[in-house]
Amino acid sequence: MFAIAMEYLTTLLTCCGLGYTLLALWSARDFVRTAMLRRPSGFTPDVTIMKPVKGLDPRMYAGFVSHCEQRYAGRYEILFGVSDLNDPAVEAIRRLQAEFPGRDIRLIACPQKLGTSGKVSNLVQMLREAKYDHLIINDSDILVSPQYLERILSGFVAETGEVGMVTAPYIGRAQKTIWSRLEALGISTDFIPGVLTARKLEGGIHFGLGSTLAFTRKALESAGGLEPLLEQLADDYELGARISKAGFRVVLSEEVVETAVPAYSLRQFWEHQLRWARSTRDSRKLGYLGLVFTFVLPWAILNCVASGLSLWSLALLSLVLLARTTLALSVGVGILRDGQVLRDCWLLPFRDMFGLLLWAWSYADNTVIWRNEMFRLKDGRIERVVD
Repeated sequence: MFAIAMEYLTTLLTCCGLGYTLLALWSARDFVRTAMLRRPSGFTPDVTIMKPVKGLDPRMYAGFVSHCEQRYAGRYEILFGVSDLNDPAVEAIRRLQAEFPGRDIRLIACPQKLGTSGKVSNLVQMLREAKYDHLIINDSDILVSPQYLERILSGFVAETGEVGMVTAPYIGRAQKTIWSRLEALGISTDFIPGVLTARKLEGGIHFGLGSTLAFTRKALESAGGLEPLLEQLADDYELGARISKAGFRVVLSEEVVETAVPAYSLRQFWEHQLRWARSTRDSRKLGYLGLVFTFVLPWAILNCVASGLSLWSLALLSLVLLARTTLALSVGVGILRDGQVLRDCWLLPFRDMFGLLLWAWSYADNTVIWRNEMFRLKDGRIERVVD
């Protein structure tokens, strides 16, 4: 009786997952169509780029250089914020200033600890030094194209509504380990398709992605500033959500940026993925619960097991494999232009199995590991766990 119940349940979940996969493909097509209609605006306001840094991340200096090589008609400055001037990143910033003397590059000391999030604490102090009314926050290891500023800032020109934020999709550049490759694969074939689906279902983007948070000072002030984010884990998501709630549009750019995925061990991969999972769970409670219906490949595999490898379950698995691979290639290669997806497509079943396991385990606890420190998460807010 139990075996029959499991067979029926996994069949239902597989069919739901197949429906989600088709919806994600439709959402991806809608994003491409919208991007094709968008034309260069020639809008090139002066802009401040704010990059909080701590330590040295993989390929970080290459990311710094890419921000200095922009083909942009407007003026821009790059602010690097560190809480400690003895931080190893300071030497890299000094080197950058020497290599690009014509760029407005400033190092901002941020000695105050204003809240639990060191990153947001730095940003609050950096904002006081920003010259311009258009601002961009992105992570220290983000690598961008020479047209990055031009394309991101053009997103503020819209036919309807006032745009308060432009955010951008991204890919993860994997290192040598299998766990690094699994995370990069998940970004391009699972996370970004989910973002595109949310965009379609919710009539636009109502949150931000840490790869790029471009916003106006007016929108930031209307959303309450950066200070309310000092105790937030998902500060990027929250900033976009607050700007959206303040009545501004949030736009997802077609510009794709790149982040470096460290050479994770299994433990590091698990901790990092679990932090993402619990952060998303806390930020989008109902949406995250609904993710149970999106794990189409694991449910199809479990359905084969539950049905004793029946012919119809194998046929359903074949259909699911076709749909899941099509989605991975359409978004990962077609939209994000991530060649790693072609190399690692065979890892999709393993990546999706880990995804289902992480989704279930994310409900087991409220703690996360962030930069080797443990925090307790509740309603988006974090507090340091003291041993």
